[in-house]
Amino acid sequence: MTDRDPRYDAAFWDQRYNHADPLWSGRPNPALVEEATALAPGTALEVGCGEGADALWLARAGWQVTGSDFSAQALARAGDHTPAALADRVTWQQADIRTWTDDEGAPRFDLVTASFLHFPSPLRRTVFAALTSRVAAGGHLVIIGHHPSDLDTAMPRPPEPDIFYTADDLIDDLPAPTWKAVTRAARPRSATTPDSRTVTVHDTVLTAQRTR
Repeated sequence: MTDRDPRYDAAFWDQRYNHADPLWSGRPNPALVEEATALAPGTALEVGCGEGADALWLARAGWQVTGSDFSAQALARAGDHTPAALADRVTWQQADIRTWTDDEGAPRFDLVTASFLHFPSPLRRTVFAALTSRVAAGGHLVIIGHHPSDLDTAMPRPPEPDIFYTADDLIDDLPAPTWKAVTRAARPRSATTPDSRTVTVHDTVLTAQRTR
């Protein structure tokens, strides 16, 4: 799999979002809720925000949020789901993180988060380095993903071990000594397979604080 894979194209995701039913549950990611609840609200950037459930939860929790995605259709859905009471707390931004650079003029956020972004490891390192460049001094980075152990369960996952990662993989890629790990975990949860079996999967959870 390369960054030319159609799964990485905005058009692929626009097509997936272009139907009447929601693509996702509409509930915030429990791992993000747990990690963000421990932090004082400030400014937040969610990359790959999809239909907006996590960004809207952050806004309700007192954060000033930018939700970013490269799919215009996803952002349209997120906008449709935004209550009027939160309209001044959330900004929806169309952007492709693969084009970001460490621009000193770019805005910095107290919290930068991304959930279930999976790329081949060289591209993953580039993309997550772009995430780190948006974290303000003293701020936090929260990355959540599918753990490699999921490949040994009945839950369908792409048979591509290189796109999965542990928290240790992620922290090893962060530029030391700028970062301090707060949470590094493989967090279990119950999930239901397409044939209705209940299985235990694990989410990789990394929360790291930028120390300078």
